[in-house]
Amino acid sequence: MSYREDGARYREMTASALEKYLQNPQIPQRLLTAMAYSVHNGGKRLRPCLTLASCEMLEGDLAAALPVACALEMIHTYSLIHDDLPAMDNDDFRRGKPSNHKVYGEGMAILAGDGLLSYAFEIMLEALGRYSGNPGYLKAIQAVAGGAGVCGMVAGQAVDLESEGDLSGGAERLRYTHARKTGAIIKAAVLSGAYIAGARAEQVDAIGEFGSLYGLLFQITDDILDVEGSFAGMGKTLGKDKDANKLTYVNLFGLEASKTMARETAEKAKAALKIFQSRAAFLEELTDYTLERKH
Repeated sequence: MSYREDGARYREMTASALEKYLQNPQIPQRLLTAMAYSVHNGGKRLRPCLTLASCEMLEGDLAAALPVACALEMIHTYSLIHDDLPAMDNDDFRRGKPSNHKVYGEGMAILAGDGLLSYAFEIMLEALGRYSGNPGYLKAIQAVAGGAGVCGMVAGQAVDLESEGDLSGGAERLRYTHARKTGAIIKAAVLSGAYIAGARAEQVDAIGEFGSLYGLLFQITDDILDVEGSFAGMGKTLGKDKDANKLTYVNLFGLEASKTMARETAEKAKAALKIFQSRAAFLEELTDYTLERKH
């Protein structure tokens, strides 16, 4: 299959499974509606695609990886709901539609995010029971927990919040922030797929290196798009990084230097995949697409 066909297949698998998970009659209706509003509000399904692609590259069972892929999308969505709140980035739009708190109120938006985070772990732990014979399954869940947690994504968000209006932390603080805010959960996505597929140690090292570099690439391009992107393409308010004097690659290094860093990071990310040879075609093409992305 081609890159586009594989991506469409991964997204369809994820969308179908998420639809079923978000029909749970035990969840209060308004909470469920608020959760579903943001989960089903478009998006690239990048993290599920990374998990499924990594698993398939190593000839693993996609059905086993799918619950973790869906959990990652729920965790990512919860982070976006909370990120848009007035106490955080205070954004009225996400993916071209009103942010969750603009539709359901701040209280319900907080609970929708909380609900998605906790439900993600319910889903993964239920799957662990079904795939208890797979020794990599617990490692996959641990990778997701670490990537999402207080030493991962939450740590990055906290330092990002502290750094608003202050560029004095320089490159070291910038790397720390984005390796966790964006990179940690992306690295967890590819690692979880590899663990479920029973990856060998050298394969885990290679896919982990790719995940770290790809996460960095994604963040650099995101910083660039905050300057060069459009509301139509990004679906959210742009230019806020500059207005808030946030610690970003563009604000610290400038636009052209950031573009150079993005190109160099993309090449390093693809180099990390060499041991997988032609089986890494999807991840290599995804890297090229991300380098040139407009949204």
